[in-house]
Amino acid sequence: MGAVAAKADKKQFQQGDVIMEVRNLTKYFPVRLSLVQSLRTDNPPVLKAVDDVSFDVYKGEVLGIVGESGCGKTTLARTMLRLTDATSGSVNLEEVNVMGLNPLEMKNLRRKMQVIFQDPYESMNPRMNVQTIISEPLRIQGIARTVHDARDVVTSVLADVEMIPPEEYMSRYPHELSGGQRQRVAVARALALDPDFIVADEPVSMLDVSIRGEVLNLMLNLSREKGVTFVYITHDLATARHICDRIAVMYLGKIVEMGTAEEIIRNPLHPYTTALIGAVFVPDPTHRGISEVLKGEIPSPVHPPAGCHLHPRCPYTMDILKEVEPSFLL
Repeated sequence: MGAVAAKADKKQFQQGDVIMEVRNLTKYFPVRLSLVQSLRTDNPPVLKAVDDVSFDVYKGEVLGIVGESGCGKTTLARTMLRLTDATSGSVNLEEVNVMGLNPLEMKNLRRKMQVIFQDPYESMNPRMNVQTIISEPLRIQGIARTVHDARDVVTSVLADVEMIPPEEYMSRYPHELSGGQRQRVAVARALALDPDFIVADEPVSMLDVSIRGEVLNLMLNLSREKGVTFVYITHDLATARHICDRIAVMYLGKIVEMGTAEEIIRNPLHPYTTALIGAVFVPDPTHRGISEVLKGEIPSPVHPPAGCHLHPRCPYTMDILKEVEPSFLL
């Protein structure tokens, strides 16, 4: 992670700075049953991808949501953006209830909230050039009727993502760009509508290590210089530590611990966080290595354990944790 030269300038956020409130958010998916099974049950099972999650996101911060594959972090992000409907709970963006909007109102709100998808190879139409890809949101929102009307915006956002000179890239197609350049175009597309809030869903996981730092630094600079709020979805604690102001750790659909990036890395409170840190190399000579072994397999999200979801695997479990869920949300 030496490529990430710009360390996050940690901020102190106040209650009045909240841009998004997530309260008791749940997303359950029905489990497919055979005809015989469906006739035999009065309470069909559900997969609890996101299970009663609550937190705030502050203006201008980079909030990391970290966890292993299958923990529910991407589903949480999609539900926050209403790319998938929640089972219950609420999401308020600048005091607007996202879950209560009709399709037209939701379309208008999309100008304020955008997403950078994980795969820069699949998230772009191969038949569109860079100028058309970036100007497409402007056309959909009625801001620009043609590609040429949007040229000034395209030029500006390409410069913001350091694709200079912009004119050199506008006529290129996705197959003519490297992976890092494609992801920069994805960031530029998200910026085209001048949003307040962007979800970046594992934006560097499919890129070479040599260029991950460039994209992460780009996100960090946009947050610090333009005040854009980012929710950074990742399984990589090392990158989260370098660009995030705060980190939320997810396990089996729940946020088990949340705090500043330095607090989470240097003084983890939840055993699952400790285990995650022990599984990655932290390039810090003052940081003591942590070895935490979790026994057994991850339980099914269809039938998660009561109380603390980690208690069947945790070396520090107590009887009370089989019934009560501890809180490490700072």
